[in-house]
Amino acid sequence: MLKPYQTAGVIEAGCDEAGRGCLAGDVYAAAVILPPDFKNELLNDSKQLNESQRYQLREVIQKEAIAWAVGIVTAEEIDKINILRASILAMHRAVDKLTTRPEHLLIDGNKFTPYPGITHNTVIKGDATFMSIAAASILAKTYRDDYMLAISKEYPMYDWQNNKGYPTAKHRAAIREHGVTPYHRISFNLLGEEPQQLTLNFE
Repeated sequence: MLKPYQTAGVIEAGCDEAGRGCLAGDVYAAAVILPPDFKNELLNDSKQLNESQRYQLREVIQKEAIAWAVGIVTAEEIDKINILRASILAMHRAVDKLTTRPEHLLIDGNKFTPYPGITHNTVIKGDATFMSIAAASILAKTYRDDYMLAISKEYPMYDWQNNKGYPTAKHRAAIREHGVTPYHRISFNLLGEEPQQLTLNFE
């Protein structure tokens, strides 16, 4: 059962990201401050929920949260600073946008760069431990899925509407056939094999 908070009486924001392992697209993160008495039996790590449940919960979270926000780091930025730093930066950007300032951050994972003036702790499998991190995982995942669906209409051959940018066989086959797009992360091993020259698909 998910915990409602780590410390009673402290304004805690849960933070999580989505899209870290993708070959294409921006990385998204969310920060969520839930009321201390928040309850929802369906709430869980986004990976344990189906698409319909995630979108259902997104509406509940956005309605009932004290504050929530989404931060984005582009594929171009990812290539410049690496995906770990980009994931942390996306979380920082989400916290930047919160309308209520948290007193403490609960971070999914085991790495984080301190946010100025706010304490934090990292929690491995935090999205399966704390409600606020689970809520953040749902917002990050659904908003990123919306984005990948939108850009899939520009480049339908990559099947982003289904793979969401992850390294499926169909996605990599399309990269081999059509080259890369402005949305691909050039610093990643896009073909899953020895580095080779990639063609560009900017049409």
